[in-house]
Amino acid sequence: MVYFLICYGLILIYNLVKGKKAMHMLQQNLYNENNRYAKWLDKNIKTAYLYPDLISLVMIAGACLLNQTLISNILIGVSLVFYGFTAYLIKKREKNEQVKKPLVVTARVKRLLVTLTIVYCIPLILYFACAEYQYFVLFTLAMFTTFVYSMVLLAKILNTPVERMVYRKFYRQAQRKLKSMNHLSVVGITGSYGKTSSKNILASILNARYITRPTPRNLNTEYGLMITINNHLDKFDEVFIAEMGAYTRGEIKTLCDMVHPKYGILTRIGTAHLESFGSQENIQKTKFELIESLPSDGIAILNMDDELQTSYELKNDVEVVWIGIDRLDADVVAKNIQCSGKGSTFDILFDGEKKAYPFETKLLGKNNVYNILASVALGRKMGMTIEELQQGVRKTKQIEHRLELRDLGYMYMIDDAYNSNPVGAKAALDVLAMMDGLKVVVTPGMIELGEKQEELNREFGRQIASVADQVILVGEKITKPIQEGLKDAGYDKNKIHILNDVTKAYELIRTWKEKKDVFALFENDLPDNYNE
Repeated sequence: MVYFLICYGLILIYNLVKGKKAMHMLQQNLYNENNRYAKWLDKNIKTAYLYPDLISLVMIAGACLLNQTLISNILIGVSLVFYGFTAYLIKKREKNEQVKKPLVVTARVKRLLVTLTIVYCIPLILYFACAEYQYFVLFTLAMFTTFVYSMVLLAKILNTPVERMVYRKFYRQAQRKLKSMNHLSVVGITGSYGKTSSKNILASILNARYITRPTPRNLNTEYGLMITINNHLDKFDEVFIAEMGAYTRGEIKTLCDMVHPKYGILTRIGTAHLESFGSQENIQKTKFELIESLPSDGIAILNMDDELQTSYELKNDVEVVWIGIDRLDADVVAKNIQCSGKGSTFDILFDGEKKAYPFETKLLGKNNVYNILASVALGRKMGMTIEELQQGVRKTKQIEHRLELRDLGYMYMIDDAYNSNPVGAKAALDVLAMMDGLKVVVTPGMIELGEKQEELNREFGRQIASVADQVILVGEKITKPIQEGLKDAGYDKNKIHILNDVTKAYELIRTWKEKKDVFALFENDLPDNYNE
């Protein structure tokens, strides 16, 4: 019995070592929303189902079939050696691997762990009922271990009724709190790109007059909004800014039904998450779910420079304020835009007024000017003065990992690592092109673009070639299309550097310190489930 329990415990410990990574991937893939985790498993079979585990499973199966104490115990002992060696490799890889967002042990993760523990204890019940099945019990646990990534998914499925109960509880709590705050104005922000930046900018500007509560970080799902409302929204708050994300049709409408926004800002519409949406038309319709959920006395801020917004036929009667940079017939227009290593300056012209008002910000790039323009347009509609708007824009802080300019001593880092998409990537390159110095691009490319991903990354490579003096690509396999795009543009192959660890890029850039400044654009930072 002692030998059996030791073996069971050792296999279980290895299961937990491997299971932590499986849980991390489930969390990274939004707990399998729209089958994201299942799709990841299908694409990463070698990662999920390690060959040494299969060898251990076969040996334990042999022990089970032979059912001879000496030989069976030897086979199990050897299998434990394989498990130990594999555990060592996993921990070594974790130590060297750059984890961008580690596993967060939330209440939901804890509930999953409890369910997994119960499942793993079931074979023990069989053993205590009949000890002669000890090898079969170890074989069952070995099966669980080999397919632990699938076991985590099973635990998620088993927990579905519990999660629904938890969801309903927190949903009702959020609804009661919102209904008790009659004075609260709710602003919804969505779009393919720039949601978080737009939210942070709007909060900074409105804070010049109002007590404003934006959703923290990128909490833009149902759970994210409920957490914000239940845990962060204060009775003194006057404006609640709800960032709204989506992967499929109907998700924005669900969020609107929860928080009932009166105001809506639509950032640029593009091809982000095209793989899950299925088509550009679905993306367009989903983003407009926010605008079409606004009440008749609501206000929508739309971008006249975005063809996917101007071409859409609204199905409700709501006041629309158009912003623009290229379209001078918009209601609120930005012109005379200038960028430097210190930030941006521009003028804003309001419809019906001849005077242009000067604005300045630490933020970089045309996309940030669009976000500021939308926030200024809404702030004006909410009764803010020009002086308050100018003050709010001036105090707006740089947004972490979104065209954030950082002086590292040996280089100016333009950190656009949070996300990447065709429009945002091109805008980031435009910012880099305006800098006076050695221009470097560091990128793994763009993801979740469906069938167009390879084509768009190849075009990205051609765009990089027209701007960058040096290129550092992170991940040899995933950056193949960018490499082809650079080649198409006739880019010098000696200036292309391929690394599998982005931290090595800093060391390489240090060697390029010249008399002129070095500006390095870090474009996109893939989530951990894309590590090569």
